[in-house]
Amino acid sequence: MQIFNNLFNAKASFNKLNEYWSPKVINEFNGNYIKIAKLKGEFVWHKHEKEDELFLIIKGNLTIDFEHESVDLKEGDGYVVPKGVMHNPHCKDECWVMLIEPKETMHTGNVRTDKSKSIDQQLV
Repeated sequence: MQIFNNLFNAKASFNKLNEYWSPKVINEFNGNYIKIAKLKGEFVWHKHEKEDELFLIIKGNLTIDFEHESVDLKEGDGYVVPKGVMHNPHCKDECWVMLIEPKETMHTGNVRTDKSKSIDQQLV
């Protein structure tokens, strides 16, 4: 079991990331993980059957496509994708995102691809 310190520095944590679409857990609370990820390019269409997904844009811009619309997010914006909703995040340039999710949430939801990372792979 990994023990976390209550204090964390998001900027310093982002500076340690060197792979896109590979979230890392930086802390936890109330059965949730706080994750950060650097994003660039296209992800995968997926959904989370049992949990909502919170995106908080720390740096850059992110577009989340849905089946019939899209939402464009800029630095400082947050967005909650409701459970069960198909979505595909993507960005042209590097984007830094913070995610807050229940511990059991797989970041590729109901889809397994070469971009899928296990929870163990997400623990720093």
